[in-house]
Amino acid sequence: MHSDDVLLATQALTVRYGGVLAVNEVSLRVPAGRVTGLIGPNGAGKTSLVDAVTGFTPSSGEIRLRGERLDGRPAHFRAQAGLARTWQSLELFQDLTVRQNVQVAARRLSIGSVLLDMVRPGRHAVEERVTVALERAGLLDAAETYPGELSLGQRKLLGVARALAPDPDVLLMDEPAAGLDTDESMALGDRIRSIAAAGTGVLLIDHDMGLVLDVCDEVYVLEFGALIAHGTPDSIRSNDKVVAAYLGTHGTKENRS
Repeated sequence: MHSDDVLLATQALTVRYGGVLAVNEVSLRVPAGRVTGLIGPNGAGKTSLVDAVTGFTPSSGEIRLRGERLDGRPAHFRAQAGLARTWQSLELFQDLTVRQNVQVAARRLSIGSVLLDMVRPGRHAVEERVTVALERAGLLDAAETYPGELSLGQRKLLGVARALAPDPDVLLMDEPAAGLDTDESMALGDRIRSIAAAGTGVLLIDHDMGLVLDVCDEVYVLEFGALIAHGTPDSIRSNDKVVAAYLGTHGTKENRS
C-alpha cells in the first residue's frame, strides 16, 4: 500500500473522560477504495474513537485526512473537509420523503451559500449528489416514499445515503447492522463493498463479526481502548488475543463503547 492511498490516518489518538482512558494511543489507517474494520467487545472504545475522529469529543494525538491535520478542528470543519459518519440513532425526518431526507444532508450550508441561493439557486449540483447517494445506497426506487414505509434495513441505508450526500472522502459507519437480520446484513455488506469500490474510504464499526470479517479488507481490534490486533480477516479469526477478548477472559472492566 502506498502512502498516497491512505485517506484517513490517526497517530497515537487518545481520549480521556476524566480519569477513564477510553482510547489509548491508537494509530490506524483508512485507505481509498477499501473497507477497514474496527471491532472490539462492549466498552472497547470504538464509538469514542469515531467521536474523536469526527470532532465530537476532545482528543490528543494526530488525525489526518489526505495528509492534512484535522485534530483541533471543529466537527463542521472536518465534515466539510470530507469526513462523514453514520449514527447508531437514525433520527430520520418522518414527514419528509426519502429523497427529501437526503436533500437535507446534501448541502454544505453556510450563511453565504444560503444568501446566494436566494438570488441564484444552485439546485442542479445538489440534486445530482442526492440522486447519486440514493443510487449508491440502493434506494433510488424508494425515493418518493416515507421512512415509515421502509424496512429497518432500508432505513439504515437511508442513514448511509444521507452520509454519502455531501460526497465524502471517508465514511465512518458506527454499528450500521445493529438490529438487522442475516439477509439484511448481507445486503448491507454488498452496499458497503460497492461504496468502497467507487473510491470512498470506509471505516466499519460493528458487532456483527460475520459482516465485518466478510466485508473488510483489514481489521483493527480494540480492547479497553488499546489496539490488540491488526490484520486481514483471516488473521483476525485465528488470533488468540481477539478470541480471548471476545470470550471475556481478560476481565470485566468496561469503558464507553
